[in-house]
Amino acid sequence: MPTLREVRSRISGVQKTRKITRAMKMVAASKLRRAQSRIIAARPYARKMKELLGDLAQMEEIQTADLIAQREVRNLALVVVTSDRGFCGAFNANLIRAVQAHIDAQPAGVSVRLICVGKKGVDYFGKRGYSLIGRHVGVYGNLVYSWAQSLAGEIIAGYRKGEFDRVDIIYNEFKSIAQQRIVVEQFIPVPPLPPESVVRKKPANFIYEPDRIGILLSMLPRHLNFQIWRVLLESSTAEEGARMAAMENATENAGEMIATLQLQYNKARQGAITKELLEVVSGAEALRSAG
Repeated sequence: MPTLREVRSRISGVQKTRKITRAMKMVAASKLRRAQSRIIAARPYARKMKELLGDLAQMEEIQTADLIAQREVRNLALVVVTSDRGFCGAFNANLIRAVQAHIDAQPAGVSVRLICVGKKGVDYFGKRGYSLIGRHVGVYGNLVYSWAQSLAGEIIAGYRKGEFDRVDIIYNEFKSIAQQRIVVEQFIPVPPLPPESVVRKKPANFIYEPDRIGILLSMLPRHLNFQIWRVLLESSTAEEGARMAAMENATENAGEMIATLQLQYNKARQGAITKELLEVVSGAEALRSAG
C-alpha cells in the first residue's frame, strides 16, 4: 500500500497535469475559433468554383485537356495531410490507418509514393520504408495561401512530367468540435463532374469571354491551388477541434483521478491515525498492568 507521502505526491502531480491540459484546451479553443472562421469563409468559394468547372467540363473536347485527361495508373501519388503536433486524440492514428487501407486497396502493379504534409505523417511513414517524395513539416505555424500554391505547383509539375499518373489526397475534414471525417479525394486528373452533381436553382446562363475552353484551362491551376488551401484549412481546423476535445477529456479524467487519490489518501490517513491511537491505548494498558 502506498505511503501518505507517495499519495500526496501523486495528487500534486495530477493537479499540475490538470492545469496543463486545461490551459491547452483554452489555447485550442482560441485557435479553433480563428481556424473555423477561415474554413467557413473558404468553403463557398471552393463550392462555386466547382460549380463553374462542372458547367465548363461538360464539353467533350475538354476531356483530353491537360490535368483532366485520364491516364492508365501505374504510379500513384498520395498526399497525406496529418498534424505537426500530438495531444489531439486519435486524429492522426485514424488517418494513418485510412492511408494504409487505401494503399493496400490499390491493384497489383501500381506503385504508391507519398507526399506527407505534417510531422506525424513524415515520422510514421518515413520510419517504415514507404517511398516519400515530399516531406513538409512546420506548415501550420504560419499557414498562408502562398504555401498552398507552392505545394500545388509541385504536384502539378510532377504530374506533367509523368512522375505519377494520378494524385489522391487524404485528410481530416472538419465537421464539428467532436467529429472529423476522413476524406479521400482524387486531386489530379480533375475528376469529371456530372451535371446532376451541380446543385442550382435554375440553369446556368453564363457568357464566357474569350471562350469556354480558354477559361477552363486558365481556371484549372487556380482551382487546384485553392483545393489544396481548403484541404489544409480543413485539416488545421479539425486538428484544433480534436485537440480541444482530447484536452477536455484529459482534464475531466484528471479530476476523477484526483478524487480517487484523495479518497485513498483519506483512508490511509485514517488508518494511520487509528494505528497511532491503538498504540497509545496499548501502551497505557501496559503501564497500568505494570503498575
